[in-house]
Amino acid sequence: MTTTFSPADIASWSGRPLTRAAVTLPGYRGIWFTLGFQFEYGDKYSGGLGTYTANHQPMAVHSPEANRTYFTYGGALQADGRELAIMVSFFDHATGRVPRPVVLYLDPEVDDPHDNAAIQLDREGYVWVFKSGRGVRRPGLIFRSAKPHDLSAFDLVEVQEFTYPQIRFDDQGGFFLLFTKYTVQSDRGPARKLFWKRSPDRKTWSDDTLLAGFEGHYQTSGQHRNKVVTFFNWHPESNVDRRTNLYFAQTTDWGRTWTTANGQPLALPLDRPDNAARVIDYQSRGKCMYTCDVNFDAAGNPVLLYLTSQKGEPGPAGDPREWTLLHWKNGRWNERVIARSDHNYDMGSLFIDGPNWTVIGPTETGPQRYGTGGEMAVWTSPDEGVTWKKETRLTRNSARNHSYARRPEAAAAPFRVFWADGDPTRLSESHLYFSDGRQVWQLPYEMSAEWEVPAIRSVPE
Repeated sequence: MTTTFSPADIASWSGRPLTRAAVTLPGYRGIWFTLGFQFEYGDKYSGGLGTYTANHQPMAVHSPEANRTYFTYGGALQADGRELAIMVSFFDHATGRVPRPVVLYLDPEVDDPHDNAAIQLDREGYVWVFKSGRGVRRPGLIFRSAKPHDLSAFDLVEVQEFTYPQIRFDDQGGFFLLFTKYTVQSDRGPARKLFWKRSPDRKTWSDDTLLAGFEGHYQTSGQHRNKVVTFFNWHPESNVDRRTNLYFAQTTDWGRTWTTANGQPLALPLDRPDNAARVIDYQSRGKCMYTCDVNFDAAGNPVLLYLTSQKGEPGPAGDPREWTLLHWKNGRWNERVIARSDHNYDMGSLFIDGPNWTVIGPTETGPQRYGTGGEMAVWTSPDEGVTWKKETRLTRNSARNHSYARRPEAAAAPFRVFWADGDPTRLSESHLYFSDGRQVWQLPYEMSAEWEVPAIRSVPE
């Protein structure tokens, strides 16, 4: 039995799981956030960031057994609310409906979607939610559903130090977790260092093992069978606005050894910028690099999607901002530019179906130009990413920018990608959407019933 949200409950929810029994919210409301770093052309990033960041993975998982797509997002309890609520729900593919979403965790003192969660399902169907921490000030939390495929109750099973959780599986059905730790430096800002750990039984964990730690990094990872890969950038002097270069590492034995794409062993931890994992020296090109997504071609070769820009700040000085693809094939990395957009945080996702590849993201100028996000478009390639064309626009004439289009693991139509909108120039409502790449559905912002059918928002012309 679930308990419906009541405003009177807020005071008792601070900084802890609400109850073992789930509390639900009558509607899908995303979190609005501003980093507060203002430039001539607006905030460094702001707006509807319910599906932020690219480094939380996955944020949705399709379960063929349950015929559901489970997802998590950063939510708000009220339309003008700034408190971050960790939300969990699912789309039922059999009925086309969604239930009222579960408010899994709330801390009224936190409005930061860096604390958003990642989600996974284990072999038995239990739903796992890894809520990101933020340094040592706020720990990472691991929740598990009390029953398989059921969101009516959760248990808090672990409290650990991790940020940006990326949950992968090992060959025993246990977890292989890539994550970040913040370390304090006396002469500069905090360094973001990359780690991994393993839990073969999902109960006990190995020690945190450092993968890369020279001044700071952001990473995005992926998995193909027993191969786990990660690509990441470098923050010179720990300055995230100068993030640059592209590095790649992979393991096929759950972290015991790491190699380059061609199998060259890497000596860990990586501790200097000019190491064997470096694929592209973007620093010498004067470019910043922002990670988006990792996928694999039919042969299991990694394909990386990311944006490059000239500056860390918003506005035309950072142009051209190029959506870029990097594909490992025939023993070499092949680089392609897909599209251009107007903000460093215009994040999208990569879909691969044989030779037919698709990118869905906010490549089109939105109502708040030079703000985070824009209008969503679909770009397609019939030849493994060699040539690209804009297939269609998923949104147009929107009131708010759309951004952070996320690909569910094992994505199934119609819930093949989901995202949030928001006005990056001022506090606004944030609605959530999903799409099959042809039309867009909006999750109900207000719900009068326990279950509702999402409304079709747009059908491309």
